[in-house]
Amino acid sequence: MKILYNARVYTLDAICPIASAIAIERERVVAIGETEALLAKFDQAEKQDIGGKIILPGLTDAHLHLQNYALSLQKIDCETNTLDECLRRVEERVHKAQPGEWILGHGWNQNNWSSPLPGMMGGTGGGNWPTAADLDKIAPNNPVYLTAKSLHAGWANSAALKLAGITSSSPDPVNGQLQRDGKGNLTGILLETAMLLAEKIIPEPSVEAVANAIEQAQPLLWRMGITGVHDFDRRTCFMALQQLHAEGKLKLRITKSIPIEHLEHAVELGLRTGFGDDWLRIGSVKAFMDGALGPHTAAMFQPYENEPENRGILNMDAEELFESGRQAVEAGLSMAVHAIGDRANHEVLEAYEQLRRIERDRNLPPLRHRIEHVQILHPDDAGRLADLGVIASMQPVHATSDMYMADQFWGKRAEHSYAWSTQLRNGAQLVFGSDAPVESPNPFLGLHAAVTRQRADGSPGSEGWYPEQRLSMQQAIEGFILGPAYAAGMETRLGKLASGYLADLIVLNQDPFVIPPSDLLEMEASATMLGGKWAWQG
Repeated sequence: MKILYNARVYTLDAICPIASAIAIERERVVAIGETEALLAKFDQAEKQDIGGKIILPGLTDAHLHLQNYALSLQKIDCETNTLDECLRRVEERVHKAQPGEWILGHGWNQNNWSSPLPGMMGGTGGGNWPTAADLDKIAPNNPVYLTAKSLHAGWANSAALKLAGITSSSPDPVNGQLQRDGKGNLTGILLETAMLLAEKIIPEPSVEAVANAIEQAQPLLWRMGITGVHDFDRRTCFMALQQLHAEGKLKLRITKSIPIEHLEHAVELGLRTGFGDDWLRIGSVKAFMDGALGPHTAAMFQPYENEPENRGILNMDAEELFESGRQAVEAGLSMAVHAIGDRANHEVLEAYEQLRRIERDRNLPPLRHRIEHVQILHPDDAGRLADLGVIASMQPVHATSDMYMADQFWGKRAEHSYAWSTQLRNGAQLVFGSDAPVESPNPFLGLHAAVTRQRADGSPGSEGWYPEQRLSMQQAIEGFILGPAYAAGMETRLGKLASGYLADLIVLNQDPFVIPPSDLLEMEASATMLGGKWAWQG
């Protein structure tokens, strides 16, 4: 047994919200209280003086692509302010590569490559798309493929397109687009499912390579205060996580989604949401209803500003989603559906309303269905997540990253976007994450975005972007701790520091409830504990 004492402990437990000491035996908390009382009660325990620092339950990123994030640490960082800088980084990697070797990168966003719009501090002007020709000049002998920050667009050079067999006569795939210029020639930009045409020929990393990448990424996440992840990558990632778990190297609590294309296999095997243990368990079936804001593929009721023919890409309607959802529900699998645009969210809610009816009529337990992102809702749909008991899985950093794009492409509709406070007021369960590698997985950046609605430079002003949607620090922290525990079905043993709960916690040098919000941008854990053992100590 050990006792951590002389701390300020925020337990997130209403019975004892603040304490100064925690008693831990093996992997669980056995007592919480004041230092003097616990030291007297457990006088034979190992004692560790925390020196007056802050202790919080461990933070969970409830929407992260773990394989993509881990592998992105090995790719070119294409998140730059200019096209020229992105190309410079690609050229630097090309010089180190062998002829014919794939050059991979991630993070570009053409909307951030042009001058700010008038009156928009730090804003975007809607930059031009890059082209294959841009890459051909610096990489004539290597295939190049760079994924956009949103992960909903790819940028390929001519060598990559040739290897993929993509030509100007290639048809657009269902729910995707091969971008073409005014003469019908390929530009090198692949949108949505068109990305798969290139990605299927890129050498797949082995399970061992993915496992190694995840193992190397774990310490970075611990340092950020992350003790758990809801992962939305695919089969290879699941196999890598199982390998790490079997070897005793998995040191994050993982809730693992199932891609909807594997639903029938999951049903045949009898998998159910919640199957597994406290380290690795089955989550929801993941489906995609639409695209994303950056590439203008999020499905909208009304066209994008200044694009009268573009309402985004709707992958399926409510009836199609319901048919898959019914199969999942009858097998005991909850649903998690990616929806960005207001039309996409509406269709998901229509399907969920039918699924709730199925659950009631057949006496099935109501599952914890989710919508991933919920970036913009039609005002008529604002209260429906709460009414249907649907979890709002949102990413605060998307709001501050996307706010100028939202203003530019959605116009006045942006008032109804990234509306965390609206969802809380209506009674929905909020669950927060980062969507890494789309954004940094650092939850303190998410907390800053949630409480300020500002970027790191203070833009767009002291009140933040649509400030009525700001959250209190308590509400924001609960989104990274209590919400994810509930969504994973682990709220009876995770998300609080209370007797019987898993001893997952972080130590902070500063108190997030007291410091100026801008200090959150530099915050990291000075120590991180999982299951009663220190995983990280700075």
